Amino acid sequence: MSISEFKAVLPVAGLGTRMLPATKEQPKEMLPVFAKTRDGKLCVKPMLQLIFEQLYENGAREFIFVVGRGKRTV
Repeated sequence: MSISEFKAVLPVAGLGTRMLPATKEQPKEMLPVFAKTRDGKLCVKPMLQLIFEQLYENGAREFIFVVGRGKRTV
């Protein structure tokens, strides 16, 4: 791993109760957000994907996801 590369720790545990009712059926890290593509168009992506892509673009090459017990999907 070079100096510009780093590990990223993503805390995705928790129930997301502060975001209810949006998180009743879907985990908070998978909530859709609007993002701009490189050519300026808008697209919808899960929040976790957007964070992952931005970290990767900035040098993160190893990712650790901290999930709660019983987490079914990420």
